[in-house]
Amino acid sequence: MLRFSKRLASKGVLVTFATPEVTRKQLLNITQTVDECPGIHLEFFSDGLSLDLNRGEHVDLMLASLPVEDVAAEHGIPCAMLYIQAFALYAIYYRYKSLENVPNEALEVPGLPLLEVNDLPTFILPSSPHHFRKLVADSVHSMEKVKWVLGSSFYELEADVVQSMSFFKPILPIGPLMSSVVGEVNTCDAGDSCLKWLDEKLPSSVVYIAFGSIIMLTQKQMQNIAMALKNMNRPFLWVVRSPEKEYSEKKNGELPFDIGSGLVVSWCNQEKVLRHQAVACFLSHCGWNSTLEAVVAGVPVIAFPEWTDQPTNAKLLVDVFKMGVRMRPEDDGTVTKEEVERCIFEITEGPRASEMKKRAMDLREAAKKAVADGGSSDRNVDHFISEIINQSGNTL
Repeated sequence: MLRFSKRLASKGVLVTFATPEVTRKQLLNITQTVDECPGIHLEFFSDGLSLDLNRGEHVDLMLASLPVEDVAAEHGIPCAMLYIQAFALYAIYYRYKSLENVPNEALEVPGLPLLEVNDLPTFILPSSPHHFRKLVADSVHSMEKVKWVLGSSFYELEADVVQSMSFFKPILPIGPLMSSVVGEVNTCDAGDSCLKWLDEKLPSSVVYIAFGSIIMLTQKQMQNIAMALKNMNRPFLWVVRSPEKEYSEKKNGELPFDIGSGLVVSWCNQEKVLRHQAVACFLSHCGWNSTLEAVVAGVPVIAFPEWTDQPTNAKLLVDVFKMGVRMRPEDDGTVTKEEVERCIFEITEGPRASEMKKRAMDLREAAKKAVADGGSSDRNVDHFISEIINQSGNTL
């Protein structure tokens, strides 16, 4: 959202960015936000909680009301939604808000290949808790109320889906909103030790592994991945987030198993790492931010999806973007070391490896062109601004 605000400000729009007080220090430390974007006014407000409250504690119940689009409507203010998942998810949720039964056959969604059950977002499946399914239904209902739906993807990446939705609730692609394509410079030095480690590696030799901060792999799964990497003599950079910080900045011999020639860290600057020439591929759960970052960096992906939108993103990477391979887990959900080895070989040395790399690089260039002056996303931002001006009857 902040990056989109910067895009608007760069085109002369005056933006008020409202965010809870608890984020003040973080925001003011990021990329000289205020100095670089004089058109953005930061407005901090209380979320009703004490600033020293531990927000990491377990929450038993969340009661919500007055969605922002309702507040906007009450005051006669036109409202836009920034959709931060793939357009494919937008199309699926719009047509299948909630499935009462597990489909016996593949689902058809215009603009997408046939979707098997393991390609669908988990939130619409009957096995998903009711509150998740209601969340999807509510989000689709919210889309109907807003005047504009803006998407963080870009037209060239998901053109067929964008066209398929033009007769329903159109979406304006304005992405990708990544720092490496919108001209933002990240001045944070944390994690730069990873880049120095990568500097010592051969081009296209390192497997980068990161699974996000929500799902924790089992010890068995971590061992299978580590054994596969060691058997293939592949250097790797592995981000492992642990509540106990027990895996922070550790090398060979410091984990409960031998990691060979790898480096394990608790955090790194993922955008910078993916853009490093030493990185050959990205082993990922396929969250949408990570998927877009891989596209922008031109790095092929080994997909290991778990839940939410990840299965659909994995389907996109393999069958639509054609820049990835997908792991095949066993019945218990665990991927064997042999399967990990198969995927690493296929994406780095297999007969389709060069084709996937070329496709990834082509999409990287398409992403750059989309946000450049006159590109598809840049034109959509201009169109959005023009509609605001026309509706308000004023200049911004």
